[in-house]
Amino acid sequence: MAVRPRLTTDSVVAAALALVDEHGVEGLTLAAVAARTGVATPSLYKHVANLGELRGLVGVRLMEEMTGRFTQAVLGLAGDDAVTALMWAYRAYVTEHPKRYAALPMDPLHDPLQQAAGMKLMEVMLATLRGYGLEGSAAIHATRRLRVIVHGFASIESSGGFGLPEGLDDTYDQLVRMYLNDLRGQS
Repeated sequence: MAVRPRLTTDSVVAAALALVDEHGVEGLTLAAVAARTGVATPSLYKHVANLGELRGLVGVRLMEEMTGRFTQAVLGLAGDDAVTALMWAYRAYVTEHPKRYAALPMDPLHDPLQQAAGMKLMEVMLATLRGYGLEGSAAIHATRRLRVIVHGFASIESSGGFGLPEGLDDTYDQLVRMYLNDLRGQS
């Protein structure tokens, strides 16, 4: 008889992410995670309290993944180069993992489980913008604008919403340059 690997919270979250990648957030159920991990559903309750907590842990893992990727993209860069790298890395993440991105919490800062991971992700964006002298509310507004630009474009792109022949990279480059001009105008 084959020995089942020991179930951990990390392995439960990994199974949940695999389900999200395959079926979207709608496919994430405790029964599906249990089937994927080869256990009965009640065995999952040793690792997660319920589906809501599992979704929260998935969100934490996604934000950690994005934080790592974005940090790597901007490492050693500053100013326009850093912001450009961040925006292209963000878009790439969304288009490479559209189902994962759809599982990302929209406002993790108000969820105790997700708050720390959300703050780390936001700090990468704020740190990238520091070279423009933005502080306080101005930095938050600039971060929101960045998020809206990337989220909007990449979400439409990953859902097939841009059907005209003009190059998507060209359009995105125009948006990045527009945002950079806006930042330069504020500093």
